[in-house]
Amino acid sequence: MVGTTVAVEANDSEYDRLSELKAFDETKAGVKNLVDGGVTKIPRIFLNNLNSNTITLGRRDQPSLHSGIPVVDLQGIRENPSLRRKVLEEVRSASEEWGFFQVVNHGIPLSVMDEMVKGVRAFHQLDSEVKKGYYSRNDPTTRFKYYSNFDLYRAPVTNWRDTIAYVVAPNPPHPDEVPQVCREIIIEYTKKASQLGDSLFELLSQSLGLNPNHLKSMRVTEGFLMLGHYYPPCPEPELAIGTSSHADSDFLTILLQDQLGGLQILHDNEWYDVPPVPGALVINLGDLMQLLSNDKFKSVNHRVLAKKVGPRISIACFYRTGYKGGEAADIVYGPIKELLSEDNPPVYRETTINEYLAFYDNKGLDGTSALPHFKL
Repeated sequence: MVGTTVAVEANDSEYDRLSELKAFDETKAGVKNLVDGGVTKIPRIFLNNLNSNTITLGRRDQPSLHSGIPVVDLQGIRENPSLRRKVLEEVRSASEEWGFFQVVNHGIPLSVMDEMVKGVRAFHQLDSEVKKGYYSRNDPTTRFKYYSNFDLYRAPVTNWRDTIAYVVAPNPPHPDEVPQVCREIIIEYTKKASQLGDSLFELLSQSLGLNPNHLKSMRVTEGFLMLGHYYPPCPEPELAIGTSSHADSDFLTILLQDQLGGLQILHDNEWYDVPPVPGALVINLGDLMQLLSNDKFKSVNHRVLAKKVGPRISIACFYRTGYKGGEAADIVYGPIKELLSEDNPPVYRETTINEYLAFYDNKGLDGTSALPHFKL
């Protein structure tokens, strides 16, 4: 990563980070509350100081790097075999080289995508007292919740964002548990995103040389989680980070981002912008897919920059169950046996989603990969 460094001057012996984290958490009002209160200097918990007493910052004066991120057109792939073969090659290449691609003509109407962005924004812009009723950090039985930073007490840097979480499967909440301001569009959008996910898993299965239903037969679609992120404008974006560098803890992620931008992926040790493409969705493979494919497909680090302008809205749909998420969380996963050979032995040991998430969540978003922990 190319970057600049900014020294952090502070007396560490007098700094009580835990107390500051607790004070922030107990407001139950998130980062937006700081901005609404007129903050001009970010609190120290948000300083992006992952490298000890220096802050490593992505250079903002370098030219945008984004020309190589593939955009895959899904139009006609079920009716036209030659088009499907072309798309399969594009998906295979993108999954092996980038771990990311964008899709257009994916079946989700632009109107639904726009309303989803509006719905997530509308929740986050509710009165703080209303949102507090949905605030939850450690209750695994809550199927719709609002919080700021799932790893608040574990990660080295607090991210400049607030989040709502909605469990799509298994066992979604009763509609009445979802706030009215975003209820109908969340249900509609996630239903359509789930249908797209089914198609994407078929393409990924075939791209691995397997039958179209292979990944689905491994029950990778039984867990489905939606996160709606709200990134308020930041008074000192050069010192903060919207989302720390990380790889996703799932099989597959479908991301809807608004037009503000800020998402970057790490490719060949350079940060590349993922520019918003009107009508497109961003697709990326998670750690569990890299494990299943025995390193054939990539799960790559990505981050979101903090910005002076905002709010930025993004909606990420993750294919995996939650920690202790029922029967599916105890399924044993390892490299797909049909992909292994004497020349391609397993790279990873078998694990469960419960075991993987326990390690991933305890580590927090610290810029390091969880996968080496599961290597043979």
